[in-house]
Amino acid sequence: MAAVLAHAESHATLRDQVRAANSRFADVAVALKEGYAPIPCASGADGGAMGIHYVNAALIGEEKVEIGRPEAVMYEPTAKGKMKLVAVEYITTKGPANLAGQLFNFTSAPNRYGLPSFYELHVWAWRDNPKGVFADMNPNVSCEHTHPTAG
Repeated sequence: MAAVLAHAESHATLRDQVRAANSRFADVAVALKEGYAPIPCASGADGGAMGIHYVNAALIGEEKVEIGRPEAVMYEPTAKGKMKLVAVEYITTKGPANLAGQLFNFTSAPNRYGLPSFYELHVWAWRDNPKGVFADMNPNVSCEHTHPTAG
């Protein structure tokens, strides 16, 4: 049985692997308990958004990318004031970086986050993205219902 599971997992897409490893974050309270803190909702100039990032700065400082420990967890605020899990983001300043063969994008300094140059990979594991699973912005995500205290 274990061999069958291992074989099935080896054929899972990175999106599926990320989803399985991070489904606990469907409840934003879990992210808070694990040391993640919100930053403001990020919208794109050409439409779409990334949502509200809950970032764990300690994980960024570790410089180790692990599928079940994303440096940021991304939520879309809903009209009812809830947070809907849409994606995770992996971040490192060591690169070039990849996760299971998927290359990270490079962001130079200075940047809007006040970070040194870094490598990042968004994985839209819970919201379809017509721009691609690994694109930064998602036209299917909005900051429209961001509450002033939500980040």
